[in-house]
Amino acid sequence: MQTPPPSTAPTEPTDADLSVVERQLGRVPRGLRAVAHRCPCGQPDVVETAPRLPDGSPFPTLYYLTCPRAASAIGTLEAEGVMKEMTERLATDPELAAAYRAAHEDYLRRRDVIEELVGFPSAGGMPDRVKCLHVLVAHSLAAGPGVNPLGDEALAMLPEWWRKGPCALPAGD
Repeated sequence: MQTPPPSTAPTEPTDADLSVVERQLGRVPRGLRAVAHRCPCGQPDVVETAPRLPDGSPFPTLYYLTCPRAASAIGTLEAEGVMKEMTERLATDPELAAAYRAAHEDYLRRRDVIEELVGFPSAGGMPDRVKCLHVLVAHSLAAGPGVNPLGDEALAMLPEWWRKGPCALPAGD
């Protein structure tokens, strides 16, 4: 698969972005701060979420994958046992484990710039296991290649989900 290019920096969501994300998720997004990555089709596929939701509850998942096509393809990888295989490799490959720990630290650092959530994990099972490929791929897309090795691996396994065009358009388009 050709990997989508990373976004240069999170951008403030437009009204059209908010409409697309709502349609992608099938609900109003909670705590959305920014568009962290855009799909090659131009629509948001990863959003940056506030570490605390509007009701004050902690939400440690900084990067949230919104594209249903990408999410479905990742779900297939999860069902095929990719997470278990990756977790097993973490226990036997010290270089991979160190790179994954660095990804965990990067995730926490990015989240803590917004708000520190003391005692809360990063996301996706980091740094010791792989619990959610959706989060790892979202981190890879938002942060760019080389930051999250297992997110990069999962991303490379995905089909080009954007080839059929946008998964959702703003209401009225």
